[in-house]
Amino acid sequence: METQAHHADGLAVRDLPPGYTEWPAPAGLRHAIACLWAQVTPDGGARRGLVLPDACTDLIWEPGRGAYVAGPDTGPAPTLLPPGTIVIGVRFRPAVGGPALRVPLSELRDRRVGLSDLLRGEAMRLPGTLDPELAMARALDVAAGLITEGAADPAVTWAAEFLEDPQARTEEVARHIGLSERQLRRRCQDAVGYGPKMLQRVLRFRRFVTLIDAGAGNPRDGAPDLATIAARVGYADQAHLTRECRALAGLTPAALARQRAL
Repeated sequence: METQAHHADGLAVRDLPPGYTEWPAPAGLRHAIACLWAQVTPDGGARRGLVLPDACTDLIWEPGRGAYVAGPDTGPAPTLLPPGTIVIGVRFRPAVGGPALRVPLSELRDRRVGLSDLLRGEAMRLPGTLDPELAMARALDVAAGLITEGAADPAVTWAAEFLEDPQARTEEVARHIGLSERQLRRRCQDAVGYGPKMLQRVLRFRRFVTLIDAGAGNPRDGAPDLATIAARVGYADQAHLTRECRALAGLTPAALARQRAL
């Protein structure tokens, strides 16, 4: 039975403030769903955004468009959201998206694909004419069903945990979980969308983004101490961080910190 969707504080989706909000999935789904989220664009004008790589795959619903899948990104994805809309999403954890969607996730890398092109029956439950409240509830129900029918690859799940360590070597990770490097690469491409080395890069970058969002390493003037953050998340030095940030976000670290502070 579908129920109204609420975030962790009990606020209905339609009552969310302008901007981006995320909240936890129900407890029984958190092993596979990283979060639920909504992007509220006020009536005053369209909103431009920048989606950054996070090793995840999202099931997204937009009014007038219906449901689609945002595949794993390897670089920044600019967005333009119409005024007066609420876009909602369910974010699958790394290693979950491929099995849940019944497709090698490498086929969706850096793409946005209509759910009807992948799973027509599920897409019919999420037409663009829904109220956002009902769309959130149905999207969660659809995601829960997909997770139940398509379990995550445990080897890739373990590999993703090991690769959180920026010092981990992919050949050692493969050996630890009982796979050859070639097998691990293939299974990562199917479940995550790209190989273990790219996964490790993205996971490290997401730690950097999380720290700048939290204001970590900020001196009194409010500017982030990028050298400290770079060392903390596992980059060789600040220059290494800058190269990776340009590749994955299209911006320097300082510019990205300013953009996310807006």
